[in-house]
Amino acid sequence: MARDERVTLLEVHQALSEEQFESVKFLLERQVPAGLLLRASRPELCRILLQRFPGNSLRVTAGILGQLGLFDLIQRFQLPVEEQIPEETPCEPNGDTPKVRGEPTSGHHPGGIPAPHMNPRRLTEKDLMQIAQRLGKEWQEVGILHLGLERSRLEQIQEENPGNPILWNFEMLREWRQRERHKATASHLRSCLEHARLDPGILDFLQSLQGN
Repeated sequence: MARDERVTLLEVHQALSEEQFESVKFLLERQVPAGLLLRASRPELCRILLQRFPGNSLRVTAGILGQLGLFDLIQRFQLPVEEQIPEETPCEPNGDTPKVRGEPTSGHHPGGIPAPHMNPRRLTEKDLMQIAQRLGKEWQEVGILHLGLERSRLEQIQEENPGNPILWNFEMLREWRQRERHKATASHLRSCLEHARLDPGILDFLQSLQGN
C-alpha cells in the first residue's frame, strides 16, 4: 500500500466518534484480549493492531468497520477488504437467488424455481448494530417489556460495558437474537417493538430490512 500502514491506521481511528471507537474495541475482543483493549487510547490501539496483525492491520480494521456499517470510512481511506459473498445477494438473470455456501436451499422448489414464500433471513450483527445506534435511552424498558429479557441480565450488560449506551443496546439485541435463534428476523423484531416508545425511524428501518 502506498501510504504508511501506521499513519493510515491512526487517521482511521481519529475519524471515529467516541462511541464508534468504543464499538470498534468491543468487536475486536474476538481477536484481541479484552484486557488490552479496555483502556486503550487510539494510538495505543493502533500499536496493538500493528503488533498482533503485522501487515494485515488495515484489513482487520476494515472488517470491523464493515460490521459497524462504516463503509464511508473504508472508501475514504481505501482500506483493503476481504473478497466475500455479500449478505444481500442480488438475483441471477433468471430470477433465482444464487446459492450461498452454508445457506439452506429450502426456499426453492426443485429445478431452481423460486418458491412462493422465501424464509426471511436472520438479523446479522451489522443489522443489530445499526438498530442499536437508533435506540434511545429507554433501552431497559424495551428489553424488559417488549423483548422479554430479565432486568438482571440488562444490568449485567451495563456493568460489562460502562458508559457506552450503544453497546448496551447492541448486547441487549444480541441476547434477544440468541434466544429467538432462527426466528430473529427483522419482521419478528418489528412486531416486538411495534408498541414500544421508540423513534418511528427504527420501525421504518426494520421494514426496509424485511425486503433483504
